[in-house]
Amino acid sequence: MNIKLDASRDAKGLVRDYVHDTLKRNIMELKLEPGRFISEKEVVEMLQVSRAPIREAFVKLSQEELIETIPQKGSFISLIDLELVEESRFVRETMERAIIRQACEMLNAEQVMQLQNLISLQELCVEGNNYERLFELDEEFHKTIIVGCGKYRTWNLLQQLSTHYNRIRFLRLAVNYDWQIILSEHQAITRAIREKNPDEAEKAMGEHLGRVSFEKEELRLKYPSYFK
Repeated sequence: MNIKLDASRDAKGLVRDYVHDTLKRNIMELKLEPGRFISEKEVVEMLQVSRAPIREAFVKLSQEELIETIPQKGSFISLIDLELVEESRFVRETMERAIIRQACEMLNAEQVMQLQNLISLQELCVEGNNYERLFELDEEFHKTIIVGCGKYRTWNLLQQLSTHYNRIRFLRLAVNYDWQIILSEHQAITRAIREKNPDEAEKAMGEHLGRVSFEKEELRLKYPSYFK
């Protein structure tokens, strides 16, 4: 995959944050492929910044398990770790199945309409073959449910645990699996919330989040160099 780095900077942000966020986004979106060598010199040329914020960004990305530094060899984009994918999936499915039951009681009509609006935007992404935006809207769908139940910290915790899980989700979208399945599952979840049916909502959420479990092996076989 070819990398296209956005050279624009947020004047209010720090250069360090800009470098970290830009690199992380491109790692998550697989524009910086798993296993790829990456050097400070290369990033200097890409982003036109000094080495100091790049070093700081590399340290933070290493802590997030997205960059691995090997003595005498250099830094590499971390391979996708399927054990971490499975652990993240387990935590996310366990927590979201519990939260979706609460959502059937707590989300109001306006919030349910917001979920439906997100699905409508996802349909436009499918028509336009825009998997980057589809991924963002998929995340927004889950965030709307979780935060709507008053669990903003839970959402942040899931994000911290989901780096490898999200990379494989993005890869799944990028290789053009049947995106309509995702939309139909979102519709089923939204319908169950609207009808205040917690059993059906939990079942739909479990099926939706469990899909990674049986797709990851096919992805590993298709892209063996991406996986640990």
